[in-house]
Amino acid sequence: MITSKKIVLLGHFGVGKTSLVRRFVEDSFSDNYKVTIGVHILKKEVTLPENQVNLIIWDIEGNEDITKTRSSYLLGSHGFIYVFDTTRKTTYENLASDLEHLKTTYNNVPVVVVGNKSDLVTRSHMKENKAYFKPVDYFSSAKTGANVDTIFEELTKKIIL
Repeated sequence: MITSKKIVLLGHFGVGKTSLVRRFVEDSFSDNYKVTIGVHILKKEVTLPENQVNLIIWDIEGNEDITKTRSSYLLGSHGFIYVFDTTRKTTYENLASDLEHLKTTYNNVPVVVVGNKSDLVTRSHMKENKAYFKPVDYFSSAKTGANVDTIFEELTKKIIL
């Protein structure tokens, strides 16, 4: 069975949303940072044991206040990937309230929480910030590719089930 599902990446500016999508869709990485203005839409097919899923991936512009994200970008979403930068506390210090907003506003839409740029931090940094990282599903690195495919595949499974 082939189906299409919309996934939206959320998070602050510069957390690596575009890099994660590029790594997943194109298996590439670039150190050249370009700000996403508006939305950039990419597609990739994911094959699960009994399903083929065409992911329509919306890489939207970063926003420090998730409640100010354009609702038109989020309408019809089947899943969210909330990305923060493990090296920048300002991108994860309000993580709990941002996730609560998503849960309240988009009750039945699964969310995967990703701490990106994990290759740039030490174990002691991870321990020091453990309280903030508590709801994290995966730590990733778009640069090395660590956990990138897993993030999208696990969210796809949550959407299909």
